[in-house]
Amino acid sequence: MPGVGQSASVGRLLLLGGGNMGGAMLRGWIADGLDPASVIVVDPRPSEALAPLFEKGVRHAAAIPAEPQDIVILAVKPQMMDEAVGPLRAAMTRDTLVISVAAGITVAFLEARLGRRPVVRAMPNTPALIGRGITGAYGNDLVGGTLRATTTALLKASGPVEWVHTEAEIDMITAVSGSGPAYVFLLAEALAEAGVAAGLEPALAMRLARHTVAGAGELMIRSEEEPAQLRRNVTSPKGTTEAALKVLSVDDGGLKELMRHAVAAAKRRAEELSRGEA
Repeated sequence: MPGVGQSASVGRLLLLGGGNMGGAMLRGWIADGLDPASVIVVDPRPSEALAPLFEKGVRHAAAIPAEPQDIVILAVKPQMMDEAVGPLRAAMTRDTLVISVAAGITVAFLEARLGRRPVVRAMPNTPALIGRGITGAYGNDLVGGTLRATTTALLKASGPVEWVHTEAEIDMITAVSGSGPAYVFLLAEALAEAGVAAGLEPALAMRLARHTVAGAGELMIRSEEEPAQLRRNVTSPKGTTEAALKVLSVDDGGLKELMRHAVAAAKRRAEELSRGEA
């Protein structure tokens, strides 16, 4: 699939929200060849990190302009969405594609405020900040093949895109990959603390944990083997890794069981947010 810079269907694009996630996507689009002049960022206080992109020709506005846009990307915080989307109709035509990356904001929520139009609900994750994220996406029935391809071109600038068949699956994706980086960061934190408890100097333990987690992640991406096989490759019979894995894999409260409980809790909370529960 061509990059976003080669997609003629992108047209005029309004990015509502110039914070971390919105900024990460914008940097990805420009790096992928999108014409800076085709983008307008609407944010009263955009991230200072976007200044170089404004210098390249990306436009900035503190309020939503009264000019029609082909695509609107919603990258504001969920609690700000109700207030933020109100003035958007002035920047829309009947065919304007809306893509939301805000957790818990449903297609029905957006259709109720913006009218019946093509809407995509997407869930990226924070590694998108360095172009290594992954995004789940669901579109309503007005998102046909061309709009789906355009959405993919935009979202894949931050990493792979996985389309799902039902909106309910977005809550599941939120629990696995949306919240998932925090689980990995906790693993690194716990590994470093365990190293300190074993006698390592704290800074060294943290460097070891960071590089071990990052390196293992990169190995999983590059390898054709499944994670289970990669784990077996490291585990020698009666060796040190096997001794550790026996602790992590106990039936009652082992790591896999804890992860199932954690993802289930995140999914329940995502469903509550989608229902508008505070």
